[in-house]
Amino acid sequence: MAATAVRYLRSVGSPTAATRRDEPLPRAASAPPRPGRPALRAVRADERLPLDPAEFRRVLGHFASGVTVIAAIDEEGPAGFACQSFSSLSLDPPLIAFMVARTSTTWPRIARAGVFCVNILGADQGELCRGFAVSGSRRPDKFAGVPHRPAPVTGSPRLPDVPAWIDCTVHAVHTGGDHLVVVGRVRALGTDDLAARSGPLLFHRGEFTTLAPHSQDRSKP
Repeated sequence: MAATAVRYLRSVGSPTAATRRDEPLPRAASAPPRPGRPALRAVRADERLPLDPAEFRRVLGHFASGVTVIAAIDEEGPAGFACQSFSSLSLDPPLIAFMVARTSTTWPRIARAGVFCVNILGADQGELCRGFAVSGSRRPDKFAGVPHRPAPVTGSPRLPDVPAWIDCTVHAVHTGGDHLVVVGRVRALGTDDLAARSGPLLFHRGEFTTLAPHSQDRSKP
């Protein structure tokens, strides 16, 4: 829950309620930081594998994934970010997982809340996703003009017209290189059958895409 996330944030020196939010994280030795966000050094220089990051992204980009918005409310109001690294994890107990960059400026707010709602986006919600894909340091209020209602258990933001939503508490946080692996305990979930008819929003090879009508095979793999 909230204590789990806050303990982790304190252990790695990330901002918490007891620290300044503008304190930088350790600087990466390999590349300068992106404008408006802190840099991160995840491994020593002599530990790096001889892989070109651009080639790594190109190859892994062939794996198509769905797109979600992870959202929560803290003392400053609603916060959220677009996330394609999302997966179901366990049926008993019901767990999901998502990955977030350790340099994210939105994640500390969600961690402090200790709860979140996963909004699974539909094929026609690409523009909505782009708004949440911007760094929180560049666009602090991503919810400006975006309606939402509280999820039934945690009160986290549920976005309108999403095909599905999952209301969660933070169950565990693990380090995965320059990302964090966040495990969520599912408290409630639901679907909107009308919104689901358009199909899912997909991310493939660096672009949004959707299922072609003839490829919407309902058979199980």
